[in-house]
Amino acid sequence: MSADGSKEAGTTRDQEQQFVEWWRKHREHRGRLRYQLLFGLPLGLLVSLPILVNFLLGRFWYKRADAVGISQFNPWVLIFAVLLISVFTGFLYKRLQWDRYEDRYLEIIRRGG
Repeated sequence: MSADGSKEAGTTRDQEQQFVEWWRKHREHRGRLRYQLLFGLPLGLLVSLPILVNFLLGRFWYKRADAVGISQFNPWVLIFAVLLISVFTGFLYKRLQWDRYEDRYLEIIRRGG
């Protein structure tokens, strides 16, 4: 703990006050499902892209698995899985970020900041 009682080293009262003001303006907007999905989707795609790359590059290193995989392959399943992972991961990331900001905001308010 620092001298002013805040848990984060280097966090001053002015910074906390600026955060409180900023969060009061943005908390409702950032808590909406549409915002969380829209802005979390790029991160979700970044997480699910290696699955797609692994599938596409797997054909070069094991020919027999490629032959079996392509014969039973349905591209819609892969597309659906990648989109589902992307949306879930992106939403979860933004939702947890919102929760962290909200907890910090409520803690500062509770302390009288």
